[in-house]
Amino acid sequence: MKSYRKVLTVNIPSRRGFMNITPQVAQAARESGVQEGLVLANAMNITASGCINDDERGLRSYYDRWLDK
Repeated sequence: MKSYRKVLTVNIPSRRGFMNITPQVAQAARESGVQEGLVLANAMNITASGCINDDERGLRSYYDRWLDK
């Protein structure tokens, strides 16, 4: 079994922010050379506690309003 690990470091300049990491994850998958398998993207910091698995139009503003409540 082949595995590959890459650490992506991001900084959000405000208390809350959204970042689409799909291009970085896709690049890491290409770098790995793995042809078939699964990708695990995991926030390894307690302050990065929320992950959204969809980038549908309007979804970020919905989550912003929901989190403000």
